[in-house]
Amino acid sequence: MGPPPHLTPPTLDLSRPAERLVIDKSERRLTVFQDADARASFPIALGFTPEGDKQREGDGKTPEGLFHINRRNGASAYHLSLGIDYPQPDDVARARAAGVSPGGDIFIHGQPNSIGARITLAHDWTAGCIAVSNAVIEDLWQIVAIGTPVEIRP
Repeated sequence: MGPPPHLTPPTLDLSRPAERLVIDKSERRLTVFQDADARASFPIALGFTPEGDKQREGDGKTPEGLFHINRRNGASAYHLSLGIDYPQPDDVARARAAGVSPGGDIFIHGQPNSIGARITLAHDWTAGCIAVSNAVIEDLWQIVAIGTPVEIRP
């Protein structure tokens, strides 16, 4: 299932910042909003057990909820990466109550440097991150600032 026709091809304005990112886990899409409009939608890969919200470190799930970009890594092992401020306080409390670590280091990133630009989005393979193509992360790198809201939907 592809993006709605009005989002194809991508129409990102690389001279304007992204206002927010919406990640739809069930659709395997990342949508970029600029000027209050959905400007482009891209395919993604998720954690290796993607259904449900992240509960603990190592569960292979991609967290769900409202987050923000809180760091940028230009020396990533996955081309480029944008960090998400997971875990949130409620994630920490839930994990603590269960006696486990909530995990962390959740990023939107490109492909593993070891495979070059080959795209591995056909299956979910990350440890909980959101993977995009190297071309997409290069565009996001230009327009996504620290503090940009990120909504991750089930």
